[in-house]
Amino acid sequence: MRGTRTQAERDATTVEMMYAAAAGTVFAAIAFALVVSPVLAGRVHGDARHSWVTAAVAVAVVTFCGTVAGVLQRHENRTSAARDVSGRRESR
Repeated sequence: MRGTRTQAERDATTVEMMYAAAAGTVFAAIAFALVVSPVLAGRVHGDARHSWVTAAVAVAVVTFCGTVAGVLQRHENRTSAARDVSGRRESR
């Protein structure tokens, strides 16, 4: 269990979550556009179009989740390291 957090720590976590969501959205959109670009360029026809779009959605979802998880993990590591340095250890 974590100790109590200050208002500044809670605010920093909220800002970091919003940054993670925004970055994840941007990177997911870029990944989607890259994968679906052959369809948009008209190079994929017929039944393969549906498969390409499905693959693009899957890549976008994985990119979004990976980006959000990575950003929040880095934030948690920085926060934990800062707490350890300042002498405030978590109570267990």
